[in-house]
Amino acid sequence: MDFGFTTAAYVVAAVLFILSLGGLSGQESAKRAVWYGIVGMALAVFATLIGPGAGLWLLSLILIAAGAVAGVYVAQRVQMTEMPQLVAAMHSLVGLAAVFVGLNAHIEIGRVAEAYAAAGLAFPLAEAGKPDPAVLDQFRGFAAVVAKKTGVEITILRMELFLGVLIGAITFTGSVVAFGKLAGRLSSAAEKLPGGHLLNAGAAAIAFLCLIWYFNTGGFLPLFLMTLAALFVGYHLIMGIGGADMPVVVSMLNSYSGWAAAAIGFSLGNDLLIVVGALVGSSGAILSYIMCKAMNRSFISVILGGFGGTTGPAQEIEGEMVPIDSAGVAAALEDAQSVIIIPGYGMAVAQAQQSVAELTRKLRAAGKEVRFAIHPVAGRLPGHMNVLLAEAKVPYDIVMEMDEINADFPETDVAIVIGSNDIVNPAAQDDPNSPIAGMPVLEVWKAKQVFVSKRGQGTGYSGIENPLFFKENTRMFYGDAKASVDSLLPQLT
Repeated sequence: MDFGFTTAAYVVAAVLFILSLGGLSGQESAKRAVWYGIVGMALAVFATLIGPGAGLWLLSLILIAAGAVAGVYVAQRVQMTEMPQLVAAMHSLVGLAAVFVGLNAHIEIGRVAEAYAAAGLAFPLAEAGKPDPAVLDQFRGFAAVVAKKTGVEITILRMELFLGVLIGAITFTGSVVAFGKLAGRLSSAAEKLPGGHLLNAGAAAIAFLCLIWYFNTGGFLPLFLMTLAALFVGYHLIMGIGGADMPVVVSMLNSYSGWAAAAIGFSLGNDLLIVVGALVGSSGAILSYIMCKAMNRSFISVILGGFGGTTGPAQEIEGEMVPIDSAGVAAALEDAQSVIIIPGYGMAVAQAQQSVAELTRKLRAAGKEVRFAIHPVAGRLPGHMNVLLAEAKVPYDIVMEMDEINADFPETDVAIVIGSNDIVNPAAQDDPNSPIAGMPVLEVWKAKQVFVSKRGQGTGYSGIENPLFFKENTRMFYGDAKASVDSLLPQLT
């Protein structure tokens, strides 16, 4: 098969990926957008398998089948609450692939150079496309492409593979640490080794020196040392970021994985990988910026681990948490005319979205105004709450973003917080020493009554105390979110 079909297929696949990315911006078009992505990826894989340089069919089919089986197995087992750590795990695989591709490209350059040396010929070539036929016949696929490159092209290839390995290694260990924090296998607190930022700066300096060393010698040792330094940077960088920042971290790692894929594309000369990697990398970076803006943080501060610890003693919290039972909550809902529900990760953990949707339908049938308030970083993944509510068939038009609904809380009779903490924390506005000081939050405490559905009195994933729970108009509705909401349903007329 010639390059014509493969190029055309790649163009179509790229267009489908762009349509998919654009469609994911809206809930109503998201399902169609996913299918665009599926079709685009299937077309890209097919075109690659039958395109120029194709070979090792049996091995390729075995690996594709193994990946498909693993994908179906994971998709059937992973709950929505585990989606953030699944995304982090997928990012780690992209990073690891970039490392392997880069190392393989280095090995292929060495293999071609040895073949030319054995034939008594100079490599790299002085002129592109003029390799010795006897040498060229020894190679297939990527090695045959390398054998035709000039010195300048080999230098560019080394730059591409070096960057691919660097970004891939950082993405790999960073994503593994993010997975551990999201899954609760590592502490969600920001933790750094003694020396903190100096260690990261030192590792970055080592990587830069290895770049110079590698270009001068083309040896494996500088590439290997850079890989170790990058693996450390990825680990230490994410370990130094607190749990409250995990949504931004996941988005940031998504961006890293895209740039790693683009670097792979440059190394392999694959235009589609370059386009897709650039799409993922730029969209992830833009999303990270949007989320940092929603948290009133600079992107640099977040990725360098400058967020997650207090700058001084936190304000003392006065009052006490006052519990309420389901009968009290139900009575307040019966009397209310306007209700705002604020979902968080606790709703996802309890898988309470269907119960919350049923509560919404019952209240709306009684003529009450019910809306949902969604913070940009609610949950542990961008759009996490929107996906859960869409799954429960909550109407899109009553799911409001923070900027759309925040001004309405003073005129709201009842606000129900289900498993949220930081995004409804008034300390963001009142306590300059709070780890979330300056972060825009949903001002639920301004509602006439606030009910907080929470398992217990703990501080939650980020470890930040919430003064909302102690306010006079707040009542704590303790228990599993699903069981708590289910207990309300039969008491509502």
